[in-house]
Amino acid sequence: MKGERKAGPAITCTRDRAAGLVLVAVLLSAVTASAQDAAMDMGPMQGGSPPADARDPHAYSGGQDFGPGKLELADTRRLASLRVENLEAVRANGNTSVPYDLEAWYGRTYDRAVLKAEGDIDGGEIVEARTELLWGHAFAAFWDSQLGVRYDSGEGPNREWLAFGIEGLAPYWFDIEATAYLGESGRSALRLDASYDLLLTQKLVLQARIEANIYGKRDVERGLGNGLSAVSAALRVRYEIRRELAPYFGVEWVRKYGETEDFARAAGDDPSDARLVAGLRFWF
Repeated sequence: MKGERKAGPAITCTRDRAAGLVLVAVLLSAVTASAQDAAMDMGPMQGGSPPADARDPHAYSGGQDFGPGKLELADTRRLASLRVENLEAVRANGNTSVPYDLEAWYGRTYDRAVLKAEGDIDGGEIVEARTELLWGHAFAAFWDSQLGVRYDSGEGPNREWLAFGIEGLAPYWFDIEATAYLGESGRSALRLDASYDLLLTQKLVLQARIEANIYGKRDVERGLGNGLSAVSAALRVRYEIRRELAPYFGVEWVRKYGETEDFARAAGDDPSDARLVAGLRFWF
């Protein structure tokens, strides 16, 4: 009797499972048939000839296309730029000189050749000049590493250096340059440069800039002592007629330190100098 009571539920469960499987099979068959009908209505999913009026998927609007090569993006193009940061006339101690400071580059976003030149022309002659030819590589957002050579000319013997440094935009919009140099006869040097642009208006800009030069070994022939050699600080106000063209005026203060100060005094020069400047900043 107990065996007969157990048989009823087992038979019912088996029948329910069979009915469920039949229902699932019917639903799968219906879905498959619908998908096949839709595929037949749409035509083949891959291959085949496009309609006669189909638009070229690789063409720009207006009938322009990418040409035989692949799509060319901004970081694959070679570009060039020249920025003359300072080209000015300086009046100090009854004498007028023409300092210049420029940077040019050619290449792509991540790798480019960089030329930096800074110097002072007095009486039609180059009194002091620093020229650097570098290879720049972007290693982070807003930051480039630079490797190359530096050449010093002007008064005294010329000097050649290997150069390695970084350049970029620090937080709070400070432009930073830090470059280390190795020269012959165990010479070494470090140059630090920082500037900040404060927009007084959309066209009137106040720029503060400071530069420091440090040498690891004295160079008597060029009047340079070891340690901190010189620090220059400047304030310039420029009016941007266009972003690419801006006349400016300002004041610059230069101070020599240590043995470099002693060499300047021995040569009859003032180790500290404040001067008015006026010039032009442009780039393209």
